Amino acid sequence: MLEGVMMRGERSVATAVRTSDGRIEVETSRFSQEKKWWTKIPVLRGFLNFFLMMIVGSKVLTRSAELYGEEEAEPTKFEMWLAAKSGKSVLDIAIFIGVFLGIVFAVGLFVALPVGVVKLLDLIPGFQDVFYVWRNLIVSAVRLVVLFSYLLLVSCVKDIRRVFMYHGAEHKVISCFEHGEELTVENARKMPRVHDRCGTSFLVITVFVSVILTAFLPTFDSFGGVKSFLLRFVTRLALLPIVAGVSYEVLKFLAKFDNAFVRAIKAPGLWFQRLTTREPDDSMLEVSLTAFKTVMEMDADEGIPTTRFAIKKDYKLARYETLAILKKTGEAEAIADWLFAYYLGVNRSELAMVETIDDEVREKVIAAAERVRCGEPMQYVLGETDFYGVTLKTDPRALIPRGDTEVLAEEVLSLGLNEKSRVLDICTGSGAIAIVIALKTGACVTASDISEEALSLAKENAERTGAAVTFVKSDLFENIEGVYDVITANPPYIPSKEVDKLDAIVKREPRLALDGGADGLDYYRKIALAAPAHLAEGGKLVMEIGADQAEAVRALFNAPTRVLKDLEEHDRVVIVEK
Repeated sequence: MLEGVMMRGERSVATAVRTSDGRIEVETSRFSQEKKWWTKIPVLRGFLNFFLMMIVGSKVLTRSAELYGEEEAEPTKFEMWLAAKSGKSVLDIAIFIGVFLGIVFAVGLFVALPVGVVKLLDLIPGFQDVFYVWRNLIVSAVRLVVLFSYLLLVSCVKDIRRVFMYHGAEHKVISCFEHGEELTVENARKMPRVHDRCGTSFLVITVFVSVILTAFLPTFDSFGGVKSFLLRFVTRLALLPIVAGVSYEVLKFLAKFDNAFVRAIKAPGLWFQRLTTREPDDSMLEVSLTAFKTVMEMDADEGIPTTRFAIKKDYKLARYETLAILKKTGEAEAIADWLFAYYLGVNRSELAMVETIDDEVREKVIAAAERVRCGEPMQYVLGETDFYGVTLKTDPRALIPRGDTEVLAEEVLSLGLNEKSRVLDICTGSGAIAIVIALKTGACVTASDISEEALSLAKENAERTGAAVTFVKSDLFENIEGVYDVITANPPYIPSKEVDKLDAIVKREPRLALDGGADGLDYYRKIALAAPAHLAEGGKLVMEIGADQAEAVRALFNAPTRVLKDLEEHDRVVIVEK
């Protein structure tokens, strides 16, 4: 790693990095112990293990680079523009480009270049008559020379040289443990910096396996020119997974023995390690020991929580990234604010004072924004919402409580209810109205719904808020007994033909809670017929309605009615008095 070491144990991974101010930061994770089907298939398991470790290594390398290179400088205009347009940071894009170019460079350097060298040698009179096996061996020899030269050159780069020093520190700590010595800097310092299970040895074995497997491949000379080169290139590239898989099996086999023959095979890998490792200083050994001890503790105790690097990100930049993801939702600004406020644990009004955020928060906000972009309601993504000052759990089992419904709750709370009052909330959904009334007034509240799923969510909300509510499964008044001082209802009121025209996000909510029949009034008609029998004299029926339904709903009741408007001056609540 950059200024650090990653250690992988039996069940966990720990990465320790020395920060620019001298601290040692540790990030840990655990991985599944479930055996994959491919782990029992020789060759295939080697290639897939190699591929997966490349992914893990790239991620950890990126994390260590972010931590070590962390700066709190103001993001540039270009960074802001890029975040606003793509939803990605400069580092995210740089990493993607770096990985892509790295793969292209590796393939070009270790596959295309050796094949190209032999193709150039074909220009020498008589070289094409050389037995093709020897020509393939020349390709392998060129590949080995390129590998050696590459390692020699990169070791001259200061940062890479320090990476190689940390590589040596890793080997010394592992050897210290394997020799049964106490894990201290002093003991680790005495250990060799080479190790026969090093990845460098695997790399060298891969080269020799490649020599054997490619020696008898055709050279396609009969095609001539560019076609011949491309066919050689493609066949050798296609063979890479097999080379990696066979090399893995060879490495596992050699690990089982220790004799003169095996040591001779391992020797080239140990020689090459003289290039990929350097003698570390004591501060590097300390970092390596921290990573090793941490992973040992994690393996020994599954109760130890995982940790992350405390990397700070610029809030403005993170917000631009989030807005770019949400730009097609129609409410990008508001949704971004709610997401940041939720994950930061602050009020929306406090966001203006935020300058930096933890990288973990940024990742959670980005992930949540992606879910919203794909059509999932923000309240479902967060798993909760606020209704009249009460935090309620939200998920697809019930309709999401809206701010408009607070007009209904406000009206009921103004009626002077107390512990002796009886309240019925039909079509309760998440239980929002019933719970607020119970908490704010202490009234005896009963709530009903036809949906078992909605009732299960409402019960969970009542339990988490401490609200005393009795729940009944009922289709409106079907299973309701007795009379009540107040009956509240937020029934489905959207006309059936309009439901399919709703925004994709709204359509993620239960249709049962949205569809009010052909004209949206089906449930109001049933309520008008059944409610009087369950409403005490002088009692009130308080119902939420659609913005254009006030007069139609009032006409269903032969009793005094009045209408309340919401904050946008739309008709929202009808109150019927018995």
